[in-house]
This record gives sequence, C-alpha cells and structure tokens, in this order.
Amino acid sequence: MSAYGAVRTAAGGMLRHKVQAIVIAAVLLTATASATLGFTLLAASNAPFQHAFAAQRGADVALTVNAAQAGTARLDATRSVRGAVASAGPFPEVTVQAEQGGQPWGQLTLVGRPSPSGPVDDLVLNAGHWITGPGQIVLSGTPADQGLQTGARFTVTGVPGNPVLEVVGFANSITDTADGWVAPAEIAMLGTPKSPVSEQMLYRFSQASTDTQVRDDITSVSAALPRGAVVGSDSWLSQEAQATGPGAVMEPFVVAFALIGLVLAVLIVGNVISGAVIAGYHRIGVLKSVGLTPAQVVATYLRRVGWPTLIGCAAGVAAGNALAIPVLKQSSAAYGVGSQHVPWWASVAAPLGLLALTMLAALGPALRAGRLSATQAIAAGRAPRAGRGYAAHRLAARLRLPRPVGIGLAAPFARPARTAVTLAAIAFGTTALIFAVGLHSSLSRAAASQTLSATVQVQVHPGGPGNAPNGVPTAAQDAAVTAALRAQPGTLHQVAVYNDEVKVAGMPGTVNTWAFGGDASWTGYGIIAGRWYDAPGEVDVNTAFLSVSGLAVGDTATVDTGTAVVTVRIAGEVFVPSHEPRLYASTQTLPGLATLPNLMQYDVGLRPGTSVSGYTASVNSALGANSPWAAMQANSAKFYSIAADLIGMLALMVAVAAGLGVLNTVLMTTRDRVHDLGVFKALGMRPAQVLDMVVCWIVGPAVLAAAIAAPAAALLNDATVHAMAGTAHTAIPASFLQVFPPGWLAVLSLTGIVLAVAGALLPASWAARARPAVALRAE
Repeated sequence: MSAYGAVRTAAGGMLRHKVQAIVIAAVLLTATASATLGFTLLAASNAPFQHAFAAQRGADVALTVNAAQAGTARLDATRSVRGAVASAGPFPEVTVQAEQGGQPWGQLTLVGRPSPSGPVDDLVLNAGHWITGPGQIVLSGTPADQGLQTGARFTVTGVPGNPVLEVVGFANSITDTADGWVAPAEIAMLGTPKSPVSEQMLYRFSQASTDTQVRDDITSVSAALPRGAVVGSDSWLSQEAQATGPGAVMEPFVVAFALIGLVLAVLIVGNVISGAVIAGYHRIGVLKSVGLTPAQVVATYLRRVGWPTLIGCAAGVAAGNALAIPVLKQSSAAYGVGSQHVPWWASVAAPLGLLALTMLAALGPALRAGRLSATQAIAAGRAPRAGRGYAAHRLAARLRLPRPVGIGLAAPFARPARTAVTLAAIAFGTTALIFAVGLHSSLSRAAASQTLSATVQVQVHPGGPGNAPNGVPTAAQDAAVTAALRAQPGTLHQVAVYNDEVKVAGMPGTVNTWAFGGDASWTGYGIIAGRWYDAPGEVDVNTAFLSVSGLAVGDTATVDTGTAVVTVRIAGEVFVPSHEPRLYASTQTLPGLATLPNLMQYDVGLRPGTSVSGYTASVNSALGANSPWAAMQANSAKFYSIAADLIGMLALMVAVAAGLGVLNTVLMTTRDRVHDLGVFKALGMRPAQVLDMVVCWIVGPAVLAAAIAAPAAALLNDATVHAMAGTAHTAIPASFLQVFPPGWLAVLSLTGIVLAVAGALLPASWAARARPAVALRAE
C-alpha cells in the first residue's frame, strides 16, 4: 500500500473510533494538566522567597530617615553610594494608632506611594485596586490575612479630626516595607509631634547576601547623611528568615502531592495508550492482509494515536495553567510571597514529556503488531493470549457465584499488565485521599497546639490607644486590666505572661524565656516528651533548646535571670517550632522576670458558651479608651489554614485523575470485549447483569488497591509530618500522628472502591444499554 494510503488509513481509523480518540485526548488532557501542576508545585516549593524577591525587585535595605535632618540633596546623594545599584523613595512614612469597627487595631506603619511599581520593591496587588484619591488605604497582605474585605474603614486616633481611611485593596511587599500604603499627600495630615513624619528609602546593592555585607551597605548610606539622620533600618535577610520557615514546612507535603500527580499521569497515559494499541490489533491484522507493510503498520498506528495525543496535550497545558492559578494563590500566601507563576519550562516539559511517553507506549505494541502476521494480529485483537484468566474463571464457577459476578471478577486476570496499572492508579488515588485526611488532622492538632486555640481564646496585649510611659504599663494600669478580666463572668482562667532573655550555662547567647505568673497548665501547649511543669524549680523547653544544649528531659540546667542564678530541672519538651531555643517556667522558678517592662500579655481561657467577640468588646469597654491594653481574639496560624485548603484542592485533583484512569481502563476493557458482550446479551444476559459484570471487572483490583493504600497513606502521613517538623526544627507529639484509628482507616480505605466504581459506571452503563446487534457490529 502507498504512503498516502497509509495516512488515509490512519485518519480513517481515528474517525471510525471517535470514542477511543476522545478518550485518548481526554486522558492526555488530564495527565498533561496534572503533570503541569506537579512541575509547577515542585518549582513553587523551590526557594519561593528568593524567586519572588528577584521578580519583585525586593529591597535589600529599607531605611527610615529624619527628612528634616537629612535634607533632600543629601538623600538624593545616597543613591550613588558605593555598591548601590537601584533605589526608590523618599516615600513619606508615619506610624499611627488605628481602630476598626470600634475596636482598637493597634499601630499601623503607613507609607505614601504614588504607584505600586518602581525600580525597588514592586508591590503585588492581591485584591481590590490601588489608591485613586484621598481617604483610601491599601493594606499589606490579603483579605484572609487581615480578616477584612475591601470597603472596611479604619479610624486614625490621636490625630486632629480622627480621619477615616477606607480599605480599597490589599498588596504584598516581599520585604514587608509597610503595614499599609496611602496617597503621599495623606501622610502629612497623619503626623503628630509624638509620631512625626519621616522618609523611607529603599535600596538594592551589588553585595547584600550576608549580614556583614548588609551592615556595610547601611554604614555606607548612613555615612552619606548627617549623624543621627537614620532612625531605623531593616534588612531583607530578616524577612527571608521569617518567610523561609513556613515555606520549608510546606515543601514536604507539596512535593508529596506533586509526585503523586506525576506518577498518576504516567500510569494513566501508559494504560490508555497500550490499551488503544491492543484494541486495534484486529484492524491492523485486516489491513496487513490487504497489503500494509510492517513499517506502514507502525506509522499508521502512531499517527492514529498521535493526533488525539497532540490535541489532549495542548488542551492539557492550558487546563494545567488555569488550575495552577488558585493553587499558586494559596501557595504564595502560605510562603509569604507576593505572587507565583507557572514556570515556562513546566508548560513545555509536561506536554513534550507526555507526548514522548505516549509515543513510546504506543511504539512497543505497534512494533509487535508490525511483526505479527495478519492471522496472528487478528487473533491477538480478538482475545488475550491463550490460557490467561481461564483458571480464575474456573475458580469463580466452583465458588457458585452468580455467573455475571464470576465473569466480572475473573476478567482482570485476562489482562494482567493492564490490571496492574489500573490497580496502581486506584491505589495512588486512594492513598492521596487518605493521606489528605490524615495530614489535615495532623496539621489541625499542630495548629491547636501552636496557637493554643483549644483553651486560649483571648489575649490581652499592651499597645492600645493609651500612652504608657516608654511603652511600659504602670502598676495602676496593670491592676486595672487584672480587675477588668476578673470581673468578666466569661473568664475561666487568666495568667500574666512575661518575656525576657536569660543566660543558660553551657549555651551560647541568650535564651528567649516565657514566665507565667500563675497556673498555665490549661493553656494547651503540645507535649512531645515529659510533662508540663507543675512545681517550682521545673521548666519546659522546646526541641531547639535540647538540640543546642545537648540536654534531655529530666536533666538539670543553670539559669541566670540577671537577678538570680537558679538550678532548674527540665520537666518536658513542648511543641514550639523554632530554630531558636525557648524556655517556659513560672515566675516563682525564675526570680526577677515578673516585672512590668517584661509583661507581654494576659492569656485568658473562656467559660464554655462565652462569645469571643462579646467578651473582647466587654473587656475593652471596661478598660476604657485611654488604656494601653486591648483585648483581641487570639490569631490562628495563617500557615495551617492555607495548608489545609491547599491539601484539599490537591487531593481532589489527584482523585479526579485516578477516577479518569479507572474510567479509561473499563472503557478499554469494554472495547476489547465488545464481541463477548454481544454474545452474552444474545444469550439472554439482562442489562442489570451486564452492569454488575462490568463493575465487577474493577472491584477486585479496587479492593486490593484499598488494602495497599491504607497502610501506605498512614506511612506517608508519618513521613511527611516528620519531614515538616524537621524543617521547622522541632520534634512532634505522638498525638499528632495518631490520626488513623483502625475503624476510621477501614472506612477511609473504602473510598478507593467508591472511586473505582464511580469511574466504571459510565462505560458499564453503555455496555448495559447496548443491543446485541450493535455490540457485535461495533466489534
């Protein structure tokens, strides 16, 4: 046959088997989308802060300058100091006290910027729009971060007229250069003698990768200005340290889901293509009998598979990019970066890789078909190899199962390779679903421990609208807040919390220490080992403390508080993720810490049924407008809520991909056995029996896959949580991993069977509805 005839044959085969072509295109679309998203997630978890810092031209150094002392000319001269490669500003800056919804909000550092873009510190708008006039503010972060939406209003207190600012947008600065931005002209009206307007200058330097280099850069700028003109500075390295923590914690589970998605894509593609080639053996045998050469057979079938593959890959890239938008939005919020994008190489590697995979998957069976004689190809297309599955059919008959059920359960043994791939796809999908449930539970327990949400509902912080001397509350103000808390009927527990640095013998530097002025056992810290201290002379520490000191629970340590040197015993290890050592004790154990300058907050536990919002409003009303304290609901960790949303989205996508893999398998098997189905129906098999038989084709592999997935998901959850804890420099309480009670794990494993049956129902319904003559003719 001529080459032109071979091309026509390929096109004719594709048009004749429209359903098969559509399935190939649909599966390649799903697989390419999953692969694109998988590559994107791997890229997003690779140094997210560094990539965002480069893309947004983050500021290496942000300086706050006394403009009156510095002068415009001297500020302009700093743009050309040694090593400076770019600068932005001066932007007017002021710190104000604000209220929102009648409740104290605390301090806001506002900067006047005419535009979100610039040579340094490009702002990424997350919601709303940029400032278009006076009385508007763009807040740092996202609506979810702030718990506000556009249209919310802030009242600036302590300023003549108490101006109101309406939130019109939310933006992100990669180096967190402000709490909010307003029009430059707005700043002048917000300054007061106690909080004068200053100027913000932003710089990028050729050498700023270490603390020493950043200090040298700040020194260079300061030297170009009058002494004392620089009143504050911030380094990009401090922001990187804050952002890297959540990013590192996110990476293990993001990588786990990305790899699951990529493996599923490979399995599905290999399954559908090999099935499509095998299903075409009968046609290839006929074509060989009318003159196609072996080379033309291979080329014909590769072309026939190629067109749907190209269409599916192209559509899959577009779908993958669209699906990545919400996922990257969640990811960038968790990593604390402004925005993330699908890397160009992911949009190239995913379709090219799957196109190559598809051609390789088709090439092996096509080459085999090319080598077969016409008679052998026709026979191979009509049935599996002789002997396959016969033993299973005989065993099913001896078990006296209903004949449709027995035929269905034995059918997978006729195509063991395809069954193995299908089993793997179901197992991966089920593992992802169970893993998502377990990881969500583990992270919820970690969030409850780290944010003390189980018992601590309200925290009372200094920093309200009153003016405490040097930021320290007076004894009278402290007594007032204590009395206000005790007077509230909703108060169940309350404890004063003090914070200071102490020296521990044998440890470098100082240790951040939290001392409680009463019983704090109810606060809900997660215990990794040992117990919460319950007697004077006992302390609790975090994992970093034990790692740095070389001590263990039960050992003693010598602590110098500055006023006394005491020997303490380590009673327990608490879950406080940090690379810095932390120590927790009572004020009785650590003399000298219970002073007003060290008083940080009051932790409060509410009686059951008490409204948090009502309680905070009542406390603030009792404290009065001039109190330096303000009651507010304890903030939950942003990372955990974002991680939970991301886990759910990724698990859903993996489950959909697995379901499509099952649908493809059953459809291919139905196509393979369409002649048998016609014979069965001609012999009197009812539609309901056909439906039972086809669904049973997948039940056996699904049950085995579920049995594999349950322990695999539990092991994967343990490994991922341990990896996340390792990146956060902490061990974990055993309770964080005890999220799979045996009964619950058994119920979750049933999702694999449900997933498989759901994927099989569509082709099973088609097989049940088909008339015998149609089935025989389709073959």
